[in-house]
Amino acid sequence: MQRQGFIGGTAASRIRVTGGLLLAAHLAFVAWYTLRPLDVPWVMPANLRPLDGIRADFALGWATGLRRTGESMALLAPLGVLLPMAGGRPAVSRLGSLIRTMAATALVSLAVELLQTAVPGQVVDVDSLLLNTAGAALVHAAVVPAGRAWLRRRTLLRAADGAVLREEAPPGRTPTIPRVGIAPWSDALPPSSP
Repeated sequence: MQRQGFIGGTAASRIRVTGGLLLAAHLAFVAWYTLRPLDVPWVMPANLRPLDGIRADFALGWATGLRRTGESMALLAPLGVLLPMAGGRPAVSRLGSLIRTMAATALVSLAVELLQTAVPGQVVDVDSLLLNTAGAALVHAAVVPAGRAWLRRRTLLRAADGAVLREEAPPGRTPTIPRVGIAPWSDALPPSSP
């Protein structure tokens, strides 16, 4: 029983470590991609009105609008899986996990948007915050519940396999204590005469 808990704990810690490393790598990519200076002759003004940027993108054509919306949704979409993976809480409710993931993604996106104010060529856009959060929420809803169910099934199967193996194993030898060669008191007394 202890051994099975140890194996499950090791798998959970491996998932957390892997999730943390992938999360750090993805955030480094996001920082490089969004915070690098752009050499452009002219930039749009900051968009602080929700959905105005999306309307402007679709005014340029459906293909352009879909491409720009998809790019904004895809930028932080991996956080929908990586944040729960790095958190390593498989027993959390679906709604609680989704809300936590959306809040963390919104904070990361807000930090990126605020840092972009100091980068030449980059423009703050509130629609990016909305689309980044929506992308992570969609990926989370599509992948995380199924992944957690798979991990639970796997843990239950391993626990059942371990129980079967423990029941079928032959019992080990019982250790015996060697007897001390001392005679009882009755043997030590001389026989009585009649």
